[in-house]
Amino acid sequence: MRTAYSVETVRAAERELMARLPEGALMQRAAAGLAAACAGRLRRTRGGVYGARVVLLVGPGDNGGDALYAGARLARRGAAVTAVPMDPERTHPGGSAALRAAGGHLARAVPQRADLVLDGLLGIGGRGGLRPAAAALVERIPPGVPVVAVDLPSGVDADTGEVAGPAVTADVTVTFGAYKPGLLIDPGASRAGAVHLVDIGLELPSPQVEALQHADVAGLLPEPTATSDKYRRGVVGIVAGSAQYPGAAVLAVAGALRGGAGAVRYVGPAAEAVLARYPETLIGPGRVQAWVVGPGLGEGRAGEVAELLAGDAAVLVDADGLRGLDAAALRARSAPTLLTPHAGEAAALLGVSRESVEAGRLDAVRMLTQRYGAAVLLKGSTTLVASGGAAVRVNPTGTPWLATAGSGDVLSGLTGSLLAGGLSGADAGAVGAYLHGLAARRVGGPLLAQQVAEALPDAWQDTRHP
Repeated sequence: MRTAYSVETVRAAERELMARLPEGALMQRAAAGLAAACAGRLRRTRGGVYGARVVLLVGPGDNGGDALYAGARLARRGAAVTAVPMDPERTHPGGSAALRAAGGHLARAVPQRADLVLDGLLGIGGRGGLRPAAAALVERIPPGVPVVAVDLPSGVDADTGEVAGPAVTADVTVTFGAYKPGLLIDPGASRAGAVHLVDIGLELPSPQVEALQHADVAGLLPEPTATSDKYRRGVVGIVAGSAQYPGAAVLAVAGALRGGAGAVRYVGPAAEAVLARYPETLIGPGRVQAWVVGPGLGEGRAGEVAELLAGDAAVLVDADGLRGLDAAALRARSAPTLLTPHAGEAAALLGVSRESVEAGRLDAVRMLTQRYGAAVLLKGSTTLVASGGAAVRVNPTGTPWLATAGSGDVLSGLTGSLLAGGLSGADAGAVGAYLHGLAARRVGGPLLAQQVAEALPDAWQDTRHP
């Protein structure tokens, strides 16, 4: 599992470690890892470090010091290293001396030619986008030159991934000691490029954010035994579709049938369309372990949603089912409840703008689970799953091709099936999003939602046999 920690947590761990180490040792560890990553990038892009033109964009803090010491290491290997300080009067003195001693030099302007740019302007404490002096340096990065960010792309909020103004877009980010939430959550994640973690020996507590990997998902997937029958494996009920949107019911059932439950029961006006495509579906009310309600439901059916939420089965609420939810009623439920809004639906549930949700996804998903007392899967370019005080889970799979009609219906059916199989709301949401994204990657693009459903069994097996 990949785990991420807040700035406050990382800083506390750094202080504790620095108290036990000689002065400057921690910065040298970071610089060594950073230089190694830069050397690896130069080997891939131009065959080696010797003769490479490396430009350092240097801020006044420790982030700039890391860049200068890494630049000195590259200069000793034959690179031509130029450091451009954001504020020449506040450049790290030890790092500047080390760079000069290794043959590098400082300049006031960004060179027009470079093989690699190292972004050491702002560290994990930066907030509110780049200041004018830093933004002016970033604007002068030669087009097409690879950019390696030091710990975090400058201008990205380390704790949330928010980008509140100009920011660096990196090809590679070398982060020290621990992943930061802003490296895993959009919009910051989309600016980080490939993230490389350098272990500097931090001792860390429980994480604030985590991302499942194949082994984690495989360990959570429900597995039938020799004594299983379709009812012991769980039955998921689907309340979806309408005269206007019958396809939503078909796609939700498609996802549910491939989600591990023993049977899928459909209740709604699209039974004929569902049976025509999936004759194994049970039709009509009956006992279930979990309900999926909302995809393509249309207006005027809030009573059906309320009735299911008043019952004792697990419930996943999506799409049209999210309208007018009673927060107090949800908080009173003892059975698992999972809400699966996209940014617009989340904004309506919180009474804020869609733009504020998209800019601060981590805060939004936490507020939703606090307000409604339910697990929440916030869909989007970075899908987040939150539940109570546990770490927020970031989904690392997926593709922009999933932004297509019906893909959310498939995800709801799949995730509801996992709920029926006995997973908690948070586990079902995280595993469902992971498999959904993995299946989409297998399909490629452009894709249809139906193709994602069809690829789910292969995605399921991928987690067990990477």
